[in-house]
Amino acid sequence: MNAADKKLEAIRREIDTLDKELLDRINRRAGLARKVADVKDGGGSTHYYRPEREAEVLRALIDGNDGPLPPEHVARIFQEVMSACRALQKSLAVAYLGPEGTFTESAAFKHFGHAIDANPVDGIGGVFRQVESGGSDYGVVPIENSTEGVVGHTLDMFVSSGLSICGEVELPIHHCLMVQSDAMESMDAVSKIYSHQQSFAQCRRWLDANLPKVPRETVSSNGEAARLASVEPGAAAIAGESAAADYDLRLLAAGIEDEPGNRTRFVVIGRQAVGATGNDKTSVLFSTKDRPGALYELLQAFKKRDINMTRIESRPSHRGTWSYVFYVDFEGHAADANVQAALAELAELAPFYKFLGSYPQCEPGS
Repeated sequence: MNAADKKLEAIRREIDTLDKELLDRINRRAGLARKVADVKDGGGSTHYYRPEREAEVLRALIDGNDGPLPPEHVARIFQEVMSACRALQKSLAVAYLGPEGTFTESAAFKHFGHAIDANPVDGIGGVFRQVESGGSDYGVVPIENSTEGVVGHTLDMFVSSGLSICGEVELPIHHCLMVQSDAMESMDAVSKIYSHQQSFAQCRRWLDANLPKVPRETVSSNGEAARLASVEPGAAAIAGESAAADYDLRLLAAGIEDEPGNRTRFVVIGRQAVGATGNDKTSVLFSTKDRPGALYELLQAFKKRDINMTRIESRPSHRGTWSYVFYVDFEGHAADANVQAALAELAELAPFYKFLGSYPQCEPGS
């Protein structure tokens, strides 16, 4: 054994020792998680998932990280540790826009970790109904894309649903063109493309340049597109790379989205109020009176209290022709004094007002 081999052997022995120590400490953490469950059971608590607590833990670990691991890797590792420990207390059922292989599935695993009962559901409305009925503890749905804007169906569901927003998660979105693994070798043989309407919109320029004459068929999700392509010769799907593995498809082209920085924001929906962390976001819905300056007057509730709005969208209210509701995200938590005052003013002045929840704000670019 030469000198380099001896050095490698010594390093590997040290790694083996550290791995055993890590396993011991992780299991000690799991034991403490079980004790937490015993206390909650004795106190009658029904919430085994605490979004604010998990957000605070991850932020503290990231703030205390001196490397060489990058922050996003630290967050991913400890999210899985927390997920496994949480499952010892109670296995969470999480509904998401299915089938398998969608970006929403990836968002659910990023937010909750993999130690969950993941329930793929047809359609955004189906995710809401699954959580409302108690069939799942939480749901994950897309709410906006950096290229194509708001997901209108999600906002429309909040108008009538009694669910709250408990969290948010962002994903970079990279689209791939995929076909059956033993099918065509080039794009010239593609006879049809399946995808979700948002994905078609996010890849419009690439498709127009490379496959301008191929029919595009809109389906309910990218996962469904991949499933269809897996059983239909000549058909291709636009979906995320994970869908290719789920449905045994082969990539013909990767990174076909028109904007390299393409990202989608998802929200977690549930039935619980979430405590403050000091870095939170709040979402509300409201309508205005039909007169000049009505929206401006309501937005003063935020301006005069120095509250930063991060998004405002209008949607048809379905309560009359040319009647709209406004969806607003802003920084802060309902427990903050300035936010409390703003919400009280909105509730008093708006003809329709609905509080959708305060929740931990995801880290930019995470």
